[in-house]
Amino acid sequence: MSRPQNRLRMGYFPLPEAEALRIRHHLMYPTSGFAALDPCIGEGRALELITAGANGHRYGIELDAHRVEQARARANQVIYGDCFDVECRAESFSLLFENPPYDMAANGDCPSERMEALFLQHTYHWLKPGGILILVIPAAQLAVCGNRLSVQFKDTDVYRLSEPESVRYKQIVLLGVRRTRRERERLPEWEISRARIEYGRKSREYDALPVLTDQPLRQYPVPEAGPVEMTHRGLPLDAIEDLLAKSAAYRQARRILFAPEARETGRPLTPLHQGHVALLATSGRLDGIFGQGELRHLARWQGVKTILRLEEEDDRGVTTVREKEQFSHCLNLLFADGRTAVLTADAPAEEEPIGKETMPMAAEPMQGPDGSHVSRKFRIEEA
Repeated sequence: MSRPQNRLRMGYFPLPEAEALRIRHHLMYPTSGFAALDPCIGEGRALELITAGANGHRYGIELDAHRVEQARARANQVIYGDCFDVECRAESFSLLFENPPYDMAANGDCPSERMEALFLQHTYHWLKPGGILILVIPAAQLAVCGNRLSVQFKDTDVYRLSEPESVRYKQIVLLGVRRTRRERERLPEWEISRARIEYGRKSREYDALPVLTDQPLRQYPVPEAGPVEMTHRGLPLDAIEDLLAKSAAYRQARRILFAPEARETGRPLTPLHQGHVALLATSGRLDGIFGQGELRHLARWQGVKTILRLEEEDDRGVTTVREKEQFSHCLNLLFADGRTAVLTADAPAEEEPIGKETMPMAAEPMQGPDGSHVSRKFRIEEA
């Protein structure tokens, strides 16, 4: 999917339910309770399935107001806002499930960084030592996240997701356990370097990764955790949206931002000459639906570049070829009965147009801007 489409969806690509159920088989939950966080919770269905059947507290963060309402029915607390505006006490959660937006950072501070790495950097310290990380990202971004993963997490397994939507984006899931501070301090540099190289290799060898199944080779025990308090320090989006219409500044700007479309009707005071018609045509002011009955049609103007060639032979038999480019107007018509017509200007008789297909020409009367009838040559194409 292209980047503009991705941003229209606010990076929302929910994990397929079948994959979430497979991840559930890789986890063991305590009987005394846990605290799980999804910083891109969406509608909350993925977190609900990953923690299904377990007694604990579920938390989420979401940017879309409609999805927030749906997620709140499935979680204990869902914050409506940006994940990067949320604060939480470090080492609070026992499970962190991340399926972040697959895009570059949109802010000016770090425009060249990937969102996958930024989300991991912002949230990993909320996970307590021994807590479980579930990271769903495109395979190519595993190397980008490798620096943080190689230091902070151990016992990691990387699987390839097999659902059609997951295969389309080459999604993988990483499961790992967060290291304690003592383990991080004793971690040798060679082991960190080896882990980074291994993450880089796996990011390039997507097809060689094992497929995630519901028959795990290893289960990850989720540690106990109590309720967690999250605080949103960002702008109150709901309150701003409600108060915006009452703002004096907004009322002033609304006349410019949402000005009514100008519409011109009636005939001009004097007949239009060719220059007026050309300007109106190329600016799109003559596009639209015209005519009645069988003559009802859709008109669309456009500029067409034509390459003209002129060959001259002198007394010595030397042929000189001259080529020049010129632009002319082209009117495309689509009639109600399916016929199409293309109206073009006449080419000079002594010059042969090249660079465009030659088609049979026919004459048809048309009504001019001043009400008179004019004749133009055009090509008729059967639909």
